[in-house]
Amino acid sequence: MGMRVTISSGLLDRIFAHVAAEPGREVCGLLFGEERHIQDALPAANVAPDPARHFELDPQTLFTAIRAERAGGARIVGHYHSHPSGDPLPSARDAADAEPGRLWLILGGGEARLWRSGPGGTVQGVFAPLDLALV
Repeated sequence: MGMRVTISSGLLDRIFAHVAAEPGREVCGLLFGEERHIQDALPAANVAPDPARHFELDPQTLFTAIRAERAGGARIVGHYHSHPSGDPLPSARDAADAEPGRLWLILGGGEARLWRSGPGGTVQGVFAPLDLALV
């Protein structure tokens, strides 16, 4: 695996609860913290036209978080989303939407896998697998 990134078990449980609350659609949210530690998450509405197969973070939630970050608030390090199909691997659509250097926490089939988007990734040419460690 790649670089080790930590997350608390309580935070991961909260994210899994968000996924479980809407099993037929892709749920999504923002991740905050540092390069090697996810400190918090903020659920966001999925405003995609076909939320069972794609996700699009609610722009208002994103803009509010960016403004807060610029004012000295929590640093956005990436986001999470679920794959109702059960496969936590990045899709071609995920690759098309990937902003370089972000963490992608993908949940599916009761599993959470972490990726970093960027050039030369081994999955979809964009994503490098990271080691997600509970603390």
